[in-house]
Amino acid sequence: MKKIILASSSPRRKELLEKIGLKFEVEPGDCEEIVYTDLETHEMVRKLSREKAEAVARKHRSSVVIAADTVVLIDDKILGKPKSPTEAKKMLRALSGKSHVVITGFTIIDASERRILSKAVETKVYIRELNPEEIDAYVESGEPLDKAGAYGIQGLGAVIVEKIEGDYYNVVGLPLSSLAESLKEFGVDVWENWLRECR
Repeated sequence: MKKIILASSSPRRKELLEKIGLKFEVEPGDCEEIVYTDLETHEMVRKLSREKAEAVARKHRSSVVIAADTVVLIDDKILGKPKSPTEAKKMLRALSGKSHVVITGFTIIDASERRILSKAVETKVYIRELNPEEIDAYVESGEPLDKAGAYGIQGLGAVIVEKIEGDYYNVVGLPLSSLAESLKEFGVDVWENWLRECR
């Protein structure tokens, strides 16, 4: 099997790929994350993930490269990572008692075969009504400060999520089911990999 490279510095994406048993290396893609206001959100995250993947694929011509980009969208407004505790509180107040969508775009590139695939997956998330004390306590924990939308569903933020519609792992940062199906087109089969490792 070809070498797999995850073009991301996200520890969460690394943990998710490890969860499905893939052997891979990590090399973040060196490219500026730009919000393309002229593009529809699904198209934008596909484009951003493709730029990250291409930056790494240019240096690894015989590998399969995976990259992703995740955004939180509420009322047609993109929420990125908060730049301060004050901004995190503002985001959480905006999310409180409402639903929003998390959209992850991912790209897989096999440079040796000149093959590329990009997809976007959407999950709807419902946040329960939060009181000011809860918002203050959550921000004080520090968890919201490096998360798009100012919460992490896989951490303490789980207690503010009422329910979701769609792929849980997409909210964490990588839609594993869709990714695994897409990898088959590049000769990477998660099930075969598991069986090989178990033997």
